[in-house]
Amino acid sequence: MNLLVTKFLTQLNHPFAAEIDTLRKIILDAQAGIEENIKWNGPNYVFQGDDRVTMRIHPPKKQVQLIFHLGAKKQDAKSGRIIEDQSGLLDWKGNDRAVMTYKSLEEIESTKSQLQDIVRAWLKAGE
Repeated sequence: MNLLVTKFLTQLNHPFAAEIDTLRKIILDAQAGIEENIKWNGPNYVFQGDDRVTMRIHPPKKQVQLIFHLGAKKQDAKSGRIIEDQSGLLDWKGNDRAVMTYKSLEEIESTKSQLQDIVRAWLKAGE
């Protein structure tokens, strides 16, 4: 884990600190080569130099969201969704953007393997 991200999150004293830390570990363990930084005031995950997953933690609500994307700029329209999501966990905002919402640590832990599968598929599709 990135120490600057850890320091940033510690200073926030976020009500979902345990959920955020668990998600950080799951995402970083999903694929070798993922780097962590801060973007949009939350943890962000970069693969091969491109932003791919950003955690929405503000404003502090009773949830944390993962935003799956292909970077800050809108990509050319694809003829379908970037990945297949058999889990049904993704809320699609377009063919190249999706959101995953978690409201408890139990939800996160119970979907860990599906989340890691989605992260790996998303990174591969964005290459």
